[in-house]
Amino acid sequence: MQHRDRLDRVVGAVVGSAVGDALGAPFEFRERGVFAREFPSGVGVMCGGGGWDPGEATDDTQMAVLVGHSLLLHRGLDPVDVFGRFQQWVTGEPKDIGLQTEDVLTSGLPWDRAAAHHFRITGHSAGNGSLMRASTAAVYFAAAGREVTMSAGRRIAALTHGDRAAWEGTAILHELVRVALAGEDPGAAVDSVLEQVDAAHRDRWATVLAPDWQPQDATEFNGAVWPCLGSAVWALRTTGSYEESLAAAIDLGGDTDTVAAVTGMLTGAVYGGSAIPDRWLEPLHVPLPGFGSVLRTPDLVSLAMALTH
Repeated sequence: MQHRDRLDRVVGAVVGSAVGDALGAPFEFRERGVFAREFPSGVGVMCGGGGWDPGEATDDTQMAVLVGHSLLLHRGLDPVDVFGRFQQWVTGEPKDIGLQTEDVLTSGLPWDRAAAHHFRITGHSAGNGSLMRASTAAVYFAAAGREVTMSAGRRIAALTHGDRAAWEGTAILHELVRVALAGEDPGAAVDSVLEQVDAAHRDRWATVLAPDWQPQDATEFNGAVWPCLGSAVWALRTTGSYEESLAAAIDLGGDTDTVAAVTGMLTGAVYGGSAIPDRWLEPLHVPLPGFGSVLRTPDLVSLAMALTH
């Protein structure tokens, strides 16, 4: 029974993140409360809009799938391959891509220099793009324990984000997913996880992950790494189901696809894939620009299962 429950949570993390992404995409950059106004009965559907078809996942899930495929092919993290897959994906002209990520991937610099160069030039590299794609790697490295999964989170984040704040946020998310997959409460684990965070960044992360923090306390737009993860943990703590958590996350407005993708990853790992309603699973699909394929829910389930070991 315990093994089956863990597999359900594994599926919940990967598919749950994709569902959050697709559900939140049509509401991106709209105002707070828009999801509740669109669905006053509380029963949200994959409505599409803003250039997205109903159930269509964005760059968030597309990049997560590419990471997952690389991990399986190479039986571990090969940063050269992951970076190359990201570059091939960019050539397919995805509908959406973060400006920072696009700049890094198209700079012409190699995988181990591109993100650092971007950060040196701009001084800004703490977007939430390293969080949005974390589901597959978080599942893959969970069995290896806290130190390994947090290290992997940092290394994958560093491929596109030169700011260590993004590395630490991704490491935290990896570990919270690991805790959830083990059947434990990730909210209760925050304090112990923060002990593993780089000292220079620990206080700032402790602020947004505190039990009394709320999204309205954010000092940055939720496209930044801190309020994005803080909002996901807040949604987990303040709701009682996977569906409720996504509604709360999307209702925050702003960068709704990524906040909902991170929320869905975390709450999916808590409640399991069986908690995701069929009305969200049936239209779900993930185009892979540059690779000529489209994944649907059964494909994502298979990917999630293959990543656990």
